[in-house]
Amino acid sequence: MDNPSIETETAVPDPVKQLSIFMENKVGRLSDIFRLFDDSAIHVMALTTLDTTDCAITRVVVDDPQKAKELLWEHDVTFSESEVLAVEIVGEHDINRVLAALLQTEINIHYIYAFVSRPHGRSALVISIEDTDLAVHILNTHNIRVLSQRDISR
Repeated sequence: MDNPSIETETAVPDPVKQLSIFMENKVGRLSDIFRLFDDSAIHVMALTTLDTTDCAITRVVVDDPQKAKELLWEHDVTFSESEVLAVEIVGEHDINRVLAALLQTEINIHYIYAFVSRPHGRSALVISIEDTDLAVHILNTHNIRVLSQRDISR
């Protein structure tokens, strides 16, 4: 970006990390992975699973992504890491506010899913989006709170 002041204004300082876990489509495999998280005191804050014929992809946002990555490496679980946008919502009516704000800039949303839990019981959405910096800027102008990894950690 040519203008560093805009980048500073729009970038999330500590972006939320998502782990996409690739696993064989086998009974109990998902339970095995979540048991590892639970035994290591890693809290799953948001999740979604995509089931295909050959494998499943489970996307998770956890409170300690570094610890989760180390655990997955240790157990030879295939995964990738990406940054996602996380936005706080008061209730279901705020979903439309978020989507309407993003529609104004015609930003493509790849997928969206909800948090299971957050500190203080507040709701939030995970959004995989085409242009994060632009999305953060537009959401900020609409007074929609964009969360950082620190905001979701316990």
